[in-house]
Amino acid sequence: MVRLQVLPEEPVEDEGEAAIRALVAAGLLTPPSRRFNVAPDLDMQYQVAELDRTLTEAAGELVTRHPLRAYDAVKLASALRVQSELVHAKSPALTFLSADDRLVAIAQAEGLLTDNPNRHP
Repeated sequence: MVRLQVLPEEPVEDEGEAAIRALVAAGLLTPPSRRFNVAPDLDMQYQVAELDRTLTEAAGELVTRHPLRAYDAVKLASALRVQSELVHAKSPALTFLSADDRLVAIAQAEGLLTDNPNRHP
């Protein structure tokens, strides 16, 4: 399994972390006991996609073809880049995971294998 983590050149708050903070502030979720940290697993389980000009241009092209939010376009462009590298290396295909059915459908239209974790209770 290949996991994808998009790392911008400058640190920014993760969209998921922002969503958790909003739920905690609304009283709908108890605060997490610790911040999720992928750093120890980066070398072994994650393929890192640098957020560079090529990636942002690819994300822009995706936005012209599909109704995507900017963050989703970057995530999808990153997955497409990594998938291309995996095909070139004759490695197993990447599976794009998202709980957003609209984003899953767009990823499928772009040729990615997909899955929605909410479909596996």
